[in-house]
Amino acid sequence: MAYIPRVIERTVKRYLSIFPVVGLTGPRQSGKSTMLRKLLGGKYEYVSFDDSSNVDLFKSDPTRFMRLHNDKIIFDEVQKVPEIFSYIKLEVDTHREQYGKFVLTGSSQFQFMKKISESLAGRIGLLSLLPFQYSEIPSKLREDALFRGSYPELVVRNYRSAEEWYAAYIDTYLTRDVRDLAAIGDLYDFRRCLQLLAGRVSGIINMSDLARDVGVSVPTIKKWISVLDASYIIFLLQPFYKNLGKRIVKSPKVYFFDTGLVSYLTGIGNKSHFEKGPLYGPLFENYIISEILKKQLHLRTMKELFYYRTSHGVEVDLLIDQKDSMEWVEVKASETFRSEMIKAIQGLKKPGEVGRLIYRGKAIPFVDNIEIVNYSNYLK
Repeated sequence: MAYIPRVIERTVKRYLSIFPVVGLTGPRQSGKSTMLRKLLGGKYEYVSFDDSSNVDLFKSDPTRFMRLHNDKIIFDEVQKVPEIFSYIKLEVDTHREQYGKFVLTGSSQFQFMKKISESLAGRIGLLSLLPFQYSEIPSKLREDALFRGSYPELVVRNYRSAEEWYAAYIDTYLTRDVRDLAAIGDLYDFRRCLQLLAGRVSGIINMSDLARDVGVSVPTIKKWISVLDASYIIFLLQPFYKNLGKRIVKSPKVYFFDTGLVSYLTGIGNKSHFEKGPLYGPLFENYIISEILKKQLHLRTMKELFYYRTSHGVEVDLLIDQKDSMEWVEVKASETFRSEMIKAIQGLKKPGEVGRLIYRGKAIPFVDNIEIVNYSNYLK
């Protein structure tokens, strides 16, 4: 199986030169282990705690284990041995001038971040590896990625048996990761919640409506959404307000990190189902915004993403906050440009700020200082 280089590789190398520990999180099957072994193989030893024998070796004699594995080590799925974080801290503090000693990976932000805040704060640089971004996918498969997703294993085998792959992925996620993350009593209801979120992708979450439709309480829905967010199934786009407190109060929009998972959960089996179905527009919007997020995370640009909505219902799909400037982005699945597509940006964008319409049609000259761009050209 040919290896496809990842954009994040240059960021990993940079972090190894400035932090004693580099942490890499991301969903299962996003390619963390493959990328690290390809990038650092020969220079770093690889130890996976998915292998129960390594877990047993550590727990039976942690001092000896760390003496044998204390420099230029990749510890994969390190959350399975949470006690190791304190040993890593001791090793780092003893040799604080040495950078790139440890690389830690995990599939859950919850467990990873908890242990980091307790033991490795100030000693670790954190990165996230998501499924392939647009530029990493072979050109012949990029159109299919809109609805078939971007997980590396599916891409390298041309999406063969994709439905069976996603079925196994969800089963593994529910039976392993969810059980580890939280005491979720009813996996059937949890899965139903996941399916309902897929059907409402790119929309504002109404917790009360979702709780009613699933048949559970609002606090339960909030807990489940936190679990889905922490395990890289969904991400939430918060509304932009100058008053920071309002960002917490107002409802976010929900997106999936992988559009193929949405297709599986909603029964989109082929291109015709995608283009003729009710989720054509929302799924396209999800794809574009998830691709923009991947780029920000893989390159660590420190930009923040929001959506914008006024009390009168005027909305812009994406606002990229670069601290010293703003970028207003509208996403449309249409292949035909119409002036009303950019009306909201025209009314909100200030002089000097960037405005952009990303759609499936041809690029055309600027309209009122707003760039009209084809999505593939933008993502390349």
